[in-house]
Amino acid sequence: MNDAGAGGAVKRRSEAVGRAVWISGPVVRADLTASVFMGEQMEVGANRLIGEIIGVSGAQALIQVYEETEGMQPGEPVFGTGLAMYIELGPGLIGGVFDGVQRPLNLLRRKGPFVEKGAKADPLDPARRWRFVPKATPLAKIRGGEVLGVVPETPVVEHRVLAPPDWSGDLVAIAPEGDYAVRDRIATIRIDGREFPVSMVQRWPVKQARPYQEHLRPIVPLITGQRVFDLFFPLAKGGSAAIPGGFGTGKTVTQHQLSKWAEADVIVYVGCGERGNEMAEVLMDFPKLSDPRTGRPLMEKTVLIGNTSNMPVAAREASIYTGITMAEYYRDMGYHVALMADSTSRWAEALREVSARLEEMPAEEGFPAYLATRLAQFYERAGRVRTLSGREGSVTIIGAVSPAGGDFSEPVTQHTKRFTRCFWALDKDLAGARYFPAINYLESYSGYLDDVSEWWRDRYDPKWRDIREQAMQLLQEDDRLQRIVRLVGEDALPDEQRLIIEGSRLLQEGCLQQNANDPVDTYCRPEKQLGLLKAILHFVSRAKEIVKRGAPIHRIRETPARESIVRAKDKIPNDHPELLDELVAAIDREMDALYAEFQKVG
Repeated sequence: MNDAGAGGAVKRRSEAVGRAVWISGPVVRADLTASVFMGEQMEVGANRLIGEIIGVSGAQALIQVYEETEGMQPGEPVFGTGLAMYIELGPGLIGGVFDGVQRPLNLLRRKGPFVEKGAKADPLDPARRWRFVPKATPLAKIRGGEVLGVVPETPVVEHRVLAPPDWSGDLVAIAPEGDYAVRDRIATIRIDGREFPVSMVQRWPVKQARPYQEHLRPIVPLITGQRVFDLFFPLAKGGSAAIPGGFGTGKTVTQHQLSKWAEADVIVYVGCGERGNEMAEVLMDFPKLSDPRTGRPLMEKTVLIGNTSNMPVAAREASIYTGITMAEYYRDMGYHVALMADSTSRWAEALREVSARLEEMPAEEGFPAYLATRLAQFYERAGRVRTLSGREGSVTIIGAVSPAGGDFSEPVTQHTKRFTRCFWALDKDLAGARYFPAINYLESYSGYLDDVSEWWRDRYDPKWRDIREQAMQLLQEDDRLQRIVRLVGEDALPDEQRLIIEGSRLLQEGCLQQNANDPVDTYCRPEKQLGLLKAILHFVSRAKEIVKRGAPIHRIRETPARESIVRAKDKIPNDHPELLDELVAAIDREMDALYAEFQKVG
């Protein structure tokens, strides 16, 4: 039976299992005096720094240390824990801020502005009491992953206390409704004649995916409120997406927007190796933000993991696995979870540094040969599943990629494209023109279009896919014409082609562009998104009729309806989609007048 389900406090070994003999940055080689195993969590040196065994050869072990090793000397002891690298899961994660190895930064901050070497703190407050309501029946058969009881973790997240995934047996006893600490016994399970206590805490190895019953098709879109994603390059719940972009193109702002507005029950945000000021912005902004679905503070459904660029490099790897394990835990309760990883490039750089310290043979651009494998193992933990308790849950992964110089041909971006079905490419030129989100609609793509089409058809418009394709065709025709414009100028084109350029410009300004700082435009409901797109395409369609009658293109540009379309995104509230019908009616009135005018001229 796996120790992952054990919820008691880990007993620290007082006797060392070896001595450090070689130290190179985050990598320590130790001579062993006792047995250990690959992946075992270790405590290294006099300060008992958190580490993990990444190699064993004879009586020596290689340990990757997730804290700063400066000042550590050969001869210092190393201690084993007897457990694989793990985190603790239970009530109290939501609203928390942790580092890469799950130390609560809010608690450590009270001791000073810097995290001391070897600092220890319980990730889950052992003194806080939670109202536990039992849901299981004593003396019944219990399977791993079934709900034993519930705890109101926050006003918007009901924490479902689960039986450890690999524990199946008889539920001997369950605690009555009352207030309990996370390590108190709330149930007893008999397995093969032995009785085991169960608390509200589970330990789980972070590099081992949590089990589920069945993998389900990703057919429900993750509505983000961002038009360029939801309409043009949709992401399904349980899917995976990459946001590659060079410096200043808006990766972090885009992920902040997705964290704020994505239609997910729980958000796990991992700041992996990014600048500290960006993470500080998250910490300051999120407590002030409201969830558009509940009206409650966003932090009541969010877990933050911060491992910024000034923190130990090796811990970036741990932060990614810590985040995905927390996401799977809430998925197992039947929630839809969105994981934001900002950025996986910094994680890959940490792999490269550790690999260099180990003197491994480098692959392309110095990255280790196993980079693709690690990326695949991470992204494959996304999915929409039937949980062990029979509920439906999902983990959606959105990973930012920071290619040097915005070069999408570099290894991290190319390998990420292999393992994600959604590619949201950020464009430096668009960002430089203050166009946000700076999504290059010609380089971006979504592999979920077929999967989510039925959802859009059933709820909003049976012709959703055709409408989307019509808009993409307009953008592609504009791109072709822009190459001619760069040679001869727009005025040299016939009015029919100039109308295509005008229609594409209107589509970009009135739909694809979205202001994150505007109180109305920052979030757009699906019905408003589709209404805006249909209004723009209707305008272009009517304009084609009139241009064919001989109307000059400037008359189309001068219509009040054009300006109304551009302003509709921040003037029409989400809860008044009927105003879009009035906009379409206004378009028809103006176009009818123009049509009549040029019909007489003809």
